[in-house]
Amino acid sequence: MTGTDDGWVRSWGASPQAAHDGLGSFDGHPPLADVTLRQVVRISGGGGRVRVRFTNEFGTTPLTIGAARVGLAEPGGGVRAGSERVLTFSGAPGVTVPAGAPVLSDPVDLCLPALAKLSISLHVPGRVETCTCHDPALETGWAIPGDAVAAPALPGDAVPLPVRALLSAVELVPDVPARTVVVVGDSRVDGAGSTPGANRSWPELLAERGVAVHVSNQGISGNRMLNNGIGPAVLARFDRDVLATPGLGYVVLSVGGNDIGISFAPRDASLADFLAMFPGAPVTVDDVIAGYRQLVGRARERGVKVYATTIAPYGGSEIYSLEGESARRAVNEWIRTGGAFDAVLDFDAVWRDPDHPSRIREDFHAGDHLHGNDAGYRALADSVDLSLFG
Repeated sequence: MTGTDDGWVRSWGASPQAAHDGLGSFDGHPPLADVTLRQVVRISGGGGRVRVRFTNEFGTTPLTIGAARVGLAEPGGGVRAGSERVLTFSGAPGVTVPAGAPVLSDPVDLCLPALAKLSISLHVPGRVETCTCHDPALETGWAIPGDAVAAPALPGDAVPLPVRALLSAVELVPDVPARTVVVVGDSRVDGAGSTPGANRSWPELLAERGVAVHVSNQGISGNRMLNNGIGPAVLARFDRDVLATPGLGYVVLSVGGNDIGISFAPRDASLADFLAMFPGAPVTVDDVIAGYRQLVGRARERGVKVYATTIAPYGGSEIYSLEGESARRAVNEWIRTGGAFDAVLDFDAVWRDPDHPSRIREDFHAGDHLHGNDAGYRALADSVDLSLFG
């Protein structure tokens, strides 16, 4: 286990990225200036003391937060009466966050059951030149003109917020000692293809099974292990998004599929614009395995257990190729038999069609033969042996 964290654990997380390095969800959105952002997050485990991590890690200028609050969310953007807590920063009501930095709020007392939904509001009085975000949000959020941090109900001039903006984690002191499971990976971790606003990524569904730990989802849609592109590569963000997690107890590596898929994708005109989002030379099976070894070594330095998922099929998708399928199977064979991990979660076995092993079962994908639907992600979560986190 890790060193001392003063009892804090991360109960919810969203990996930061630059708005221009995402899926484009923020393109065309009005600049954030003199605006209140109200966002809903669902924590995994419960506790009685909470703090919020805001982020300007991809900002190019300082970020001023004029005011911030947290409370239990009500449907439709409201905040439950009596649950509102003013967030402060070293005792002050606001804070200026340097470019490239995060900031933690002061702790507040708030009794939170497991799987509680929180409403987090922050007022940005100035203009945000470069928004640090997570794309897509997969949970409803709103932008409201002016300072509406204290509004108990969602004002009528609120507009939807298409990304998770300036917010990266919720941390709390649990009622009983607990550890955090950090799942790091790509869109299949992020929950792409699941029902928006329903908390149906497989890490969130794992938390619903009553795991005696907290779960932090550090998936980025389109992410790779070895090369930047859509978000920083896992090797580049591993210290920030995983190893710096308060209460870290377990790491689940669920990455590598995009490294293989992009490297071996057909080089035809129809995919040219898509592939341009992924710079860097193609990688080999040996490159991917070496990347896993690096991540395992860095995690073991923290004294935590490291698990890996096998790479699920993607036959039938636009990026599929026979060469990529051969590479996927070779990497999966190493994951299963190489002895590098404390345990293996065989997601390939859960999702593959018995009659067409290069493809996801028809009832488990979101229509693109690449991402799961709600049932597919449920099957992954249900396949996990909970004793791994005991």
